[in-house]
Amino acid sequence: MKNTYENPLNTRYASKEMQELFSPDMKFKTWRRFWIALAEAQKELGLDITDEQIEELKKYKDDINYQVAEQKEKEFRHDVMAHIHAYGEQCPNAKRIIHLGATSCYVGDNTDIVIMTEGLKLIRKKLVTTIEKLAEFALKYKDMPTLGFTHFQPAQLVTVGKRACLWIQDLLIDLEDLDYVLSNMKLLGSKGTTGTQASFLKLFEGDHEKVKKLDMLIPEKMGFKSVFAVSGQTYTRKLDSRVLNVLSGIAQSAYKFSNDLRLLQSLKEIEEPFEKKQIGSSAMAYKRNPVRSERISALARYVVVNALNPAITASTQWFERSLDDSANRRISIPEGFLAVDAILNLYINIASGLVVYPKVIEKHVQAELPFMATENILMEAVKAGGDRQELHEKIRVYSMEAAREVKEKGNENDLIERIAKDEAFGLDITKLNQVLDPKNYIGRSKEQVEEFIEFHVKPVLKNSEKAASEIDLKV
Repeated sequence: MKNTYENPLNTRYASKEMQELFSPDMKFKTWRRFWIALAEAQKELGLDITDEQIEELKKYKDDINYQVAEQKEKEFRHDVMAHIHAYGEQCPNAKRIIHLGATSCYVGDNTDIVIMTEGLKLIRKKLVTTIEKLAEFALKYKDMPTLGFTHFQPAQLVTVGKRACLWIQDLLIDLEDLDYVLSNMKLLGSKGTTGTQASFLKLFEGDHEKVKKLDMLIPEKMGFKSVFAVSGQTYTRKLDSRVLNVLSGIAQSAYKFSNDLRLLQSLKEIEEPFEKKQIGSSAMAYKRNPVRSERISALARYVVVNALNPAITASTQWFERSLDDSANRRISIPEGFLAVDAILNLYINIASGLVVYPKVIEKHVQAELPFMATENILMEAVKAGGDRQELHEKIRVYSMEAAREVKEKGNENDLIERIAKDEAFGLDITKLNQVLDPKNYIGRSKEQVEEFIEFHVKPVLKNSEKAASEIDLKV
């Protein structure tokens, strides 16, 4: 057992894959990739750099001498310079051309963009998998009537599948936002200390075209389409805010789902998965707490609040750069990704194993349906020759009496029995039961599910890479 703080996002929640993306090893190896890309581009544009030097750099691109780098950082108090010197010790022939003309943000900022881009790609896979699992659930229960709620008060009927489509639609909106941001991710490029490219202009002896070409060769070599047209020393921190707003949107959608499921589990209508030996409460052995949904709620709240960090950082940058962003970004960006990764792991796990209790759902429907059916009963009674105004008043009175039986005495809803006994309605219990078929009150719920899945969900699933649907939760 360690005696220092460990981040729970690593130890309890986030996937190994996402942790590796935001690891120091990934960062420093990507720095070396950018140094190689810079050297290659500069060589292609005519600087005195040899193939042998580049091959030497490539030889050690994934073999980082961390002990040397750590010792150098203690001396220099500068992480980039420490790694330049460490790389130079491994590559003595290429030492003089590492980081040529660049500033720290060349490797730091460009690497951050690469890692965030890969993080968004992983999030996208998991988002699509979540949508797929919910779509399967929605189709399975597309025509199962259930109580709809407004203000958490019984309203008109919907279906279990129709409600799931509301969860899916939120995620589709998030996917649209994610795809937009992902398609517009661009590198800082090679801009220099204040974004003027002055150092590179000096290297290329005033040749503006070569400097411009250098800026475009970097993204090309690193798998990006473009760079920011202008910058200070850093890329605009608006990008961080934009990315974390996407993560916040996903968290908001998951939060809504988790709250709905917690309410449904309290009603005993639908439950999240519960393992055979899982313990719901240390004190109350009978309990089946919705702990996974609650965890989604907890993590989502963190992500929504965390999105304020890059918003404030973007707002408070001074001119071409200040360093008050650095410590904040080292925490807020990785943790935003790790938390959303954990949220989607939970979401996939829950959506893959939702447990539905049809009898409980039916019982709740039948308890409220007589009230909802009164308009249809009234129309049938008028067809049978009754007086609408007289019958309307009778239904109003019977409804109030039945409601008192339910609320004050705890009895079953006996509205239908009252109506059946009143000859003024001209309807026997058989006819009334036909009117009371719950499927008469779900509107186009079934058709909406089918159309929504067919025309809005399936195209997304067909054209998207998915993550593994078997999620191994740590706790």
